Amino acid sequence: MKHLNKLFALLLLLGLSSQAQDSDNKWAISFGANAVDGARVSAAESVKNQFSQYFDAKKYWSIIPSVSTISVSRYVGDNFTFGVTGSVNKITKLVADRQEINYQSVYNVTNPGDLMYYAVDGTVKYSFMSLIKSKVIDPSAHVGGGYTWFGDASAGTINGGLGLTFWLSKQVGLTFTSTYKHSFDDTRVANVDVPTHMQHFAGLTFKFGAKDTDGDGIYDKYDACPEVAGPKEFNGCPDTDGDKIIDKDDACPDTPGLAQFQGCPDTDGDGVADKDDACPDEAGVVALGGCPDKDGDGIADKSDKCPDVKGPKENGGCPWPDRDGDKVLDKDDKCPDVAGTVANQGCPEVTEEAIKRLNDYAKTILFDTAKSSFQKQTYPVLEAITSILKEYPYSNFSIEGHTDSDGKDAANQTLSENRATAVKDYLVEHGIAASRLTSAGYGETKPIDTNKTKAGKANNRRVEVKLVK
Repeated sequence: MKHLNKLFALLLLLGLSSQAQDSDNKWAISFGANAVDGARVSAAESVKNQFSQYFDAKKYWSIIPSVSTISVSRYVGDNFTFGVTGSVNKITKLVADRQEINYQSVYNVTNPGDLMYYAVDGTVKYSFMSLIKSKVIDPSAHVGGGYTWFGDASAGTINGGLGLTFWLSKQVGLTFTSTYKHSFDDTRVANVDVPTHMQHFAGLTFKFGAKDTDGDGIYDKYDACPEVAGPKEFNGCPDTDGDKIIDKDDACPDTPGLAQFQGCPDTDGDGVADKDDACPDEAGVVALGGCPDKDGDGIADKSDKCPDVKGPKENGGCPWPDRDGDKVLDKDDKCPDVAGTVANQGCPEVTEEAIKRLNDYAKTILFDTAKSSFQKQTYPVLEAITSILKEYPYSNFSIEGHTDSDGKDAANQTLSENRATAVKDYLVEHGIAASRLTSAGYGETKPIDTNKTKAGKANNRRVEVKLVK
């Protein structure tokens, strides 16, 4: 058996440079037993007789009870493999010659004694597995050549044969082959010649070479996620949450979700993924980040101070008030507590009656002679004018001073201006905004009565209050 160890070492070395098994697992190695048909095939006179007793193993086959054959092969492509096979046997049944007895061929089988058999063969095999579209049954044919030692004799052979492998799994198969080995020796003397013979093999074949880094049963070349185990239906990529979206494309790989949200859930069904939904448990509006807006005013209920009534964002989602009910909202109403008109920005319009009252009071303003200071009895009149102006806080007024024709024109002009200014200053001091008031003096240029009578002059010496529009 020392020769067997040497043979196996030689075959392994040769196998590294030979060619293999399929496009995924390019390498294959086979172990098993071989049987040598003791040259009966070369003793027969016809092809019919050569194979007529093919299965008569008990009479013609030499077998040793151990692993006696090793093969290494590599896939070349297009269903072809190239392999190297080494085998060892002990010939115990050798057909010495053939005789014709009663018109039948009789083969004389002898035991040549200690006749060891060694063979190294190169094989080109073609697999018919893809042609019959099977994943289990793998028939094949092979040709090649080799060198055989028959005891002390040795010779080269030309080989051909058939094989059949039943693949028990993707990488393990049960293999049977029969090989016809044609030798060019003409005699069949032990230790002298190598006769043409048949050799049979039965054993296990192991394919290897394909890489499956993550061990998920999908080879790396087909595995979309070669470093992470995953099912075949997703090309080897994992789907941790089972939502049919692989983890590498799943924005929420640990939580089942929807494809439209890259695998993330939408618990409230409002069209906004939970991860982006500010209100994930309440159906809402996409534009509001998934939060509800019951009153439809564009403000999420959680931020709406009046969630059941429409209102502007500027007022916290509540409608603007109109306290005085004049149809001018308080935010635009310059007089929010007093009913007015839209044209006057929510403030009451100054009526003709109010202007008449102002001027009735203004006519009774009394000044010290030739001065702009007020007589004592005039202060209640000024207070009444002030009160009326406060009723119209957003109306503007002009205070006008006039004199009679007594005295010089220039002096009268100055006096009228000073008296109008005095009235204006009083009103400002008592709460009327200066921006609402202007003053002007017209001297004796705008009389309303004759200056020839004392009564007429009294009417011309006056202060008038006018509405500025």
